[in-house]
Parts: sequence; C-alpha cells; structure tokens
Amino acid sequence: FKVDKAGVLHAPLGKVSFGSEKILENLRALLTEVNRLKPSAAKGTYMKAMAVSTTMGPGFKVDPTVIRKFIEGQA
Repeated sequence: FKVDKAGVLHAPLGKVSFGSEKILENLRALLTEVNRLKPSAAKGTYMKAMAVSTTMGPGFKVDPTVIRKFIEGQA
C-alpha cells in the first residue's frame, strides 16, 4: 500500500474474479497491518474515516466502529 502527503492510504484489495470472502480476508489483513504500523506517538483515533471504491468508480463511506469490530473478528 502507499500513503500520500495528505495521509490517505491507497491499497488494492483484489480483482473482480475474487470471491467476497477473499476480498474480506484481504481487507482484514490490510487493516490489521495498518494498525500494527501505527506510530507510538499517534494519540487518539488513528483511522478517522474510511471509504472503499473500485478503480474508477464512486466510493462509499464505511463506519469506523464497524471496522474496529471487523478487525477484532466480531463482524
């Protein structure tokens, strides 16, 4: 993945040919890695917002509380 100057993270999650389970597995791995790499100096909420989109399509916002539960395996 890459992070731009504004702090926006860009990462591919899969291809159209991937099933939904494989894409969810890739998303969980990405979010786990981002949280693991969180700087120790970062205080408060690290991921403030999240949006998912196709390469050239519109994005949709995802609730950060749902993401935290997803990472923990509750969703």
